[in-house]
Amino acid sequence: MAVAALESLGILFGFANSMQETMPMLGTEPFEKGVSDLVVLLLGVGSAVIDNVPLVAASLGMFSEPLDNQLWHFIAYSAGTGGSMLIIGSAAGVVAMGMEKIDFFWYLKKISWLALVGFIAGALAFMATRAIF
Repeated sequence: MAVAALESLGILFGFANSMQETMPMLGTEPFEKGVSDLVVLLLGVGSAVIDNVPLVAASLGMFSEPLDNQLWHFIAYSAGTGGSMLIIGSAAGVVAMGMEKIDFFWYLKKISWLALVGFIAGALAFMATRAIF
């Protein structure tokens, strides 16, 4: 509901425009894309703190690309995988934390770096695949 309010006020679109103007394109120039890969990666990192469902819903109001654009695949990947960087970033992580009595700081020290490496490797694989095909 808060996402819809921000969208109707034009705040999401304004935020997206300001990010697009200030962020470097990070290799998306050959594809003539309006959204930098860096913006999508930051959405993924934000997903570690904010639940990924409202984050993706907010991005629907931020970007005007067609729904069959590869941008949405990258946003879905980033939000879904980025949520695993912190145990509180996904519903499954919160459930596992409660059921298995996993401590937040233990996860942060032992697992978060693995999730970050996987997130970056997957993002690089996505960008390479997009460039090749």
